[in-house]
Amino acid sequence: MTLRIHDTLSREKVVFEPLDPGHVRFYVCGPTVYDFAHIGNARPVVVFDVLARLLRRLYPKVTYVRNITDVEDKINARAQELGEDIRELTERTAKQFHEDMAALGNEAPDVEPRATDHIAEMIAMIVALIEKDHAYEADGHVLFSVPSMPDYGRLSGHSRDELVAGARVEVAPYKKDPADFVLWKPSTPDLPGWDSPWGRGRPGWHIECSAMSMKYLGATFDIHGGGQDLIFPHHENEIAQSRCAHPDEGFAKYWMHNGYLMAEGEKMSKSLGNFYTVHELLAEFPGEAIRLALLQTHYRQPLDFTKDGLAQAKTALDRFYLALRDTVDIKPIASDAADIQAALADDLNTPLAISHLHEAVSALNKAESRKDKARAKGALLAGGELLGLLQQDPEVWLRGGAGASESDDAEIGRMVAERIEARKNKDFAAADRIRDELAARGILLEDGPEGTAWRRA
Repeated sequence: MTLRIHDTLSREKVVFEPLDPGHVRFYVCGPTVYDFAHIGNARPVVVFDVLARLLRRLYPKVTYVRNITDVEDKINARAQELGEDIRELTERTAKQFHEDMAALGNEAPDVEPRATDHIAEMIAMIVALIEKDHAYEADGHVLFSVPSMPDYGRLSGHSRDELVAGARVEVAPYKKDPADFVLWKPSTPDLPGWDSPWGRGRPGWHIECSAMSMKYLGATFDIHGGGQDLIFPHHENEIAQSRCAHPDEGFAKYWMHNGYLMAEGEKMSKSLGNFYTVHELLAEFPGEAIRLALLQTHYRQPLDFTKDGLAQAKTALDRFYLALRDTVDIKPIASDAADIQAALADDLNTPLAISHLHEAVSALNKAESRKDKARAKGALLAGGELLGLLQQDPEVWLRGGAGASESDDAEIGRMVAERIEARKNKDFAAADRIRDELAARGILLEDGPEGTAWRRA
């Protein structure tokens, strides 16, 4: 099956041709760990998790690297604001990030390097850039010389002057050119710092990803991904550093970027009351509903994320899991979910893939023979696996997820049994009263030939 992706650098959809068909390598910029991840941070994690699943279906070996930035000025400011040790802050927020992303059904990357573990590699790359006249030391800083790279700006498609104007670059007297950016900066005693040829200091943000991607994927690899907001300056500067440090290599062959995220029709903002962290949303909605809501819009398009959309995603998942619960005694026939795989192979067309998932559940609900049900169930589960959906026990999902209270479940079970007994005794008033009490608690009953099943609305 041919995989096509939209390459930001060439600005067109292209056939993906891996450098090594036996081993696909890709890198995605990960979190800066200083606070809870918001839903905008979650979008690229979910998008590139689907890409990793698809690549593993198509190629024998895949190495997916996603970094953690644990040295950065935002971290320093947040630690000072909280009166917390920087290391404690980054450890705590990284742990929370992992828990929240796992709750959305994301698999861990193959490698997750931390910036603070790769300072030596960053220093080595900066030394190489200085030796090749692409960087210079000034006033305790080391800066990349943007004019030394003639095609700087190709990724974002703007001239250097436009990029400088749009970026509101830091004006500093030690810069030779306004567009030059920091590779290394001095650290005061109260800030994280490492010994270097230029004194005690810390790396600039951009050099971190260049050094870590090279260590684990080589100087040239297949795909570099991230959010659209990273195209400039972060990814533009990564290209400059990496290609100038290793002029005989190409760095990333393809670039993929997901679109912006809005919330409730407007730019996400705490002052507007539409700023959603994943942690907060998980207290109100299942992680799988959040994942489905993120995937229902094509990854390159702007996404308007709403709580109404989450509720609709939850309803859709209920339909899937009801069909799976109703066929729990039927063993699925293995499927390659060819239609869903083909949709994803067309530049990760997740909306089309999800529509095929709905077709699969309709086929399962309409199937009459056990063989037809087994075939449809296999297609539904295989497609769900590619999307990172429908991997839970249907009964667990329908009863509120793994976090539901066992004592609460036991009480509901007791009430359902009482209602069954009341109906058996033709005490329909009592049976209706119990049904109404359960409905008021958000519990729906479904009477069928096999008995009465219940689920949370």
